[in-house]
Amino acid sequence: MKLIHDHLPLLLRLAALAQLSVALLNLSLVRLMKWQPDLSRMSLLVREVFQIHLVFISITLAIFGALTWRFASELAAAANPIAIWIALAIAAFWAVRSVMQCAHYSTTHWRGDPLRTAIHWLLFVGYGALASVYVIAATGGAQ
Repeated sequence: MKLIHDHLPLLLRLAALAQLSVALLNLSLVRLMKWQPDLSRMSLLVREVFQIHLVFISITLAIFGALTWRFASELAAAANPIAIWIALAIAAFWAVRSVMQCAHYSTTHWRGDPLRTAIHWLLFVGYGALASVYVIAATGGAQ
């Protein structure tokens, strides 16, 4: 555990970069995933809600990334109650997202397609890793 504790600020900075990257990537999902035809078939209200949620998830991830980058040392040390609460909140966000990756999405989206299967499991593990880094931070680096 000492190895993780010693490298926790670095792990948090890597988590910050990952979240900032996902925030930017998220804004391009419609184009990358070729969802425009599907969006066009949605009712105007559903399409607008989807677009607003896409932007707000990106904003949320950018905030998580910026806070983590700026306060990596404080988060790693569980220096004060707000650092612990922020770490726990971000951990909960990513833990729920990881669970939803397996519990919510139909296996028909990926099963039988090696690339999509790899992406599915990469996302599951990646989201779980983000959650784990923040849980470790919230517990003071599990000293």
